[in-house]
Formats: sequence, structure tokens, C-alpha cells
Amino acid sequence: MGRPARFIARIERVLELAERWLERGAGARPSAEQVARTTAFRWDARDGAGRLVPIEAPQLFDLDDLLGVERSVSELVRNTEQFVRGLPANHVLLYGERGTGKSSAVKGLLGRFAGQGLRLVEVRKSDLLELPDVIAALRGLPYRFLIFCDDLAFDEGEAGMRELKAVLEGSLEATPSHVRIAATSNRRHLVPERVADNRAAHLDDAGELHLGEALEEKLALADRFGLVLGFYGFDQATYLRIVDRYARKAGVDLPRERLHAQALRFALDRSSRSGRTAHHFVDDLAGRLALQTSEGGDGRSAR
Repeated sequence: MGRPARFIARIERVLELAERWLERGAGARPSAEQVARTTAFRWDARDGAGRLVPIEAPQLFDLDDLLGVERSVSELVRNTEQFVRGLPANHVLLYGERGTGKSSAVKGLLGRFAGQGLRLVEVRKSDLLELPDVIAALRGLPYRFLIFCDDLAFDEGEAGMRELKAVLEGSLEATPSHVRIAATSNRRHLVPERVADNRAAHLDDAGELHLGEALEEKLALADRFGLVLGFYGFDQATYLRIVDRYARKAGVDLPRERLHAQALRFALDRSSRSGRTAHHFVDDLAGRLALQTSEGGDGRSAR
């Protein structure tokens, strides 16, 4: 390759890199047309400047499948309906035991309200430091954005807590009315609570309880969510009711007694009786029955 050809190749390479850099910068703020076509985004900060990346096939969930947590789901839906209608609405914290439907409830909002202008923006915990940039990228767009922070928990003083606090309440700059945060966590207060934190609590002479500074600081973050919803563990009857629902949707043809016996054994093996466990069980059972049918069985003898 001669010198002119090498020079042209280098110029083409520089132009290619410049084009990628411009694409990353432009992607930080999607166009109104792009938001109209796409209902879910993910904030991506891996290549330097963060940007909103469209999720072409977001994972949706049927809110009617969330049995045993109907009250919390109803409150979440009510708050979201206020939000998409442009009425006052709160940031939401969904907390509780694993597998009880917290994340599924938030994902289910997209299927219920996307037609009314709701858009979901997933922000990983590691990217919370860039939360002000995320909100800046959404500012002025003609849709309602729910920033989704899944499985959120902090150690004391961990990065990202300050930015989340400021956005929820406490920054001089107000959070736009078309942006709200929905976070899920296994912890009610998002941070670990220790016995030592309670030792500084005391009663004054008037009998009023005063919490210690460490405990006050830990409670402050969760208290900034205007709506806090609990998702609690299920009893056996609720677990089996969820199994029955998923089995019907999957077309599983198995006597109810056998279905329940296998579902309870599956839950016992995993030390978990939750909606997630019920879903995994039915997926496993449906696959085994289909495999038996393809191999010449009657599809009803799965153990």
C-alpha cells in the first residue's frame, strides 16, 4: 500500500471514530420520534459519556398475574395513573421478600400505561452517580418517564446515595414533573440496620423518642419516597393459586393434586414459596411434559 492509500485509510479511520463519538453524544438525549417508537430505555455509561439506549424488546409482565400482593399493586397502579394523567404523583419504593413480584409490578406498568405516554428508563445502581445527567437527558421530552432502579441496596456511605437523595427531595433544582423514580429493594430502608444504631436512641424528659444520628441518616433515604409499598411472602394456599394460574396460561394438562404435590416439592427444594418459584416450576414442568410428548409419551406422566 502506497503512502496516499495509507493516508486515506487513516483519514477514514479518524472519521469512523469521530462518527462513533458523535453518535454516543447524540444518544444521550433521544429524539421525540425515537421515544414515540420505543417504550423502554437503559442508561449506558460504559463508554464514557452516558446515553439512553433503546430496549427494542422490553420484558413485559401481566399485572393480573401478581396474586397475593393485590393491595400493593393496586396502589402502584393508582399512583401511576395519576402520573400519566399529569396529576401529582409520588416516587415509589417497593420493598419485601425476594420473588414476590416487586420488579414484575414495575415492568407490568409499561404494558398497562405505555399507550398513555409512560416510558421506562432502567438505571443500574452503579450508574446512580449520573442520575442528574439521566434527568437532564429526559428534560423537555413530551412523555412521562419512570426511572426504574431495581434491587437497590446501599452500604453506609456508598456512592450514589447522595444523588438519589437529591433527586427524590433535597436538591435546589426540582425534579421535572414528568419524571418519577420507582425503586425495588429487599430492604425497607435500603441500608443495613445494626443494633448499635439503636443504642443512641433515647427518651427525653417529656417522654418523646429521639433517634440517634446514624439511624436518622439511614431512615432519611427511604423516607423521601412518597409511596412505600410492601411485598410480603405468601402462604401455601396463595402459592398454589399462583401455580394454578401459570399452569392454565401454559396449557399444562395435569391433575390438580399431582400439580400441587409437584409444586410443593419444587418449592421445598428451593426453600422458597413465591411467585417467582411458581413461575419457574411451571416453566420446568411445561418443558418436561413437552419433551415427553415429543418422545412419544402422553405428556401427563411428568414426575
